[in-house]
Amino acid sequence: MAHPVRSSPYGWEDPEILDHRSAPVPRYGSASLADLLPALAAGLEVPGAASGLELAPADRVCVFLVDGLGWELLRAHPDEAPFLTSLLHTSTGGTGTPLTAGFPSTTATSLASVGTGLPPGQHGLAGYKVAVPGTGQLMNQLRWEPWTDPHAWQPHPTVFARAHAAGVETCQVSSPLFATTPLTKVALSGGTFFGLMPGDERMDLAAERLAAADRTLVYTYYSDLDAAGHRYGVDSDAWRGQLMTVDRLARRLAEQLPPRAALYVTADHGMIDIAPEDRIDFDEDWELSAGVALLGGEGRARHVYAVPGAAGDVHAVWSEVLGDRMWVATRDEAIDAGWFGPVVDERVRGRIGDVVAAACDDVAVVASRAEPGESSMVGLHGSMTPVEQLVPLLELRT
Repeated sequence: MAHPVRSSPYGWEDPEILDHRSAPVPRYGSASLADLLPALAAGLEVPGAASGLELAPADRVCVFLVDGLGWELLRAHPDEAPFLTSLLHTSTGGTGTPLTAGFPSTTATSLASVGTGLPPGQHGLAGYKVAVPGTGQLMNQLRWEPWTDPHAWQPHPTVFARAHAAGVETCQVSSPLFATTPLTKVALSGGTFFGLMPGDERMDLAAERLAAADRTLVYTYYSDLDAAGHRYGVDSDAWRGQLMTVDRLARRLAEQLPPRAALYVTADHGMIDIAPEDRIDFDEDWELSAGVALLGGEGRARHVYAVPGAAGDVHAVWSEVLGDRMWVATRDEAIDAGWFGPVVDERVRGRIGDVVAAACDDVAVVASRAEPGESSMVGLHGSMTPVEQLVPLLELRT
């Protein structure tokens, strides 16, 4: 079975790395999403803020996070994103480099990493859907179903809250739909939330708030690119049209930056289209479902929870059936390899599957009956391949 080989500044193009033997672990501590806000907060002189990611200080900092804007996807579409592409090059006044999203490369996990400055093993949002230990239930951490006390689930303070406490004028400019969600509370709260639907208005307000004080930290977010990718795929006119919109919004924001400001454009994950013939249906596969009590995660990054006493057998079967197309590890192997970060808190261990399977090929394990909506999506993400894992960090300063 041939594995996908895509260019990467971190050596992921090496086919000996991009195979089932050794997953390319995210660069926690030096070049991951979890390192971004601590680096910016350190530049704003927030006490205790530190990061292995080195960024020049700025008095006014804006982070524009575009859901689903992978580094590989951006580089493949210069015509649809001329402004963002220009930020890849120092000759045009910007700087661009990739960060790793973290594992799994999915929205809830990545937003928590951005907001807390911590890897998944510490903030605990370790997947799209994970087990609530001791309950026999899965929790959808994007929709927060079933309800779980947010601050018990993720007790660490956000970088936004720490910056606000240190006197930095801090805010989030996003859709009003996200104003009071549990995910916002545990990952993105601190300072003031401003809810606006139109993207143009968000960019205008973000620029206005950036100039509101001598030290400011502004976060703004756009989700429609990700939605188009899931529904139509990243090889669709709808997705390309959304990328053009993102490019226009980023330019609009950049043109209004106040003095002594830095704009960072980044993302939570990339995306890959998976063909119907490359989808394995867990609900119809007696081998993969044998001994499994709960199937968590998502198509390209599965948490597999075994019935008592069956974890070894489940690992053996998943390795035999999928081992040439997915990285398959036991819970302890995935933790020891650093998939979830250098530290996994004890409260988080039970949320991780007895078996963890991450796609290294163009494949997905779907569940047509249990997850009809997710199984019908064209574009998917979650694993550690470059097209999913690498996200841009584009910088522009005034």
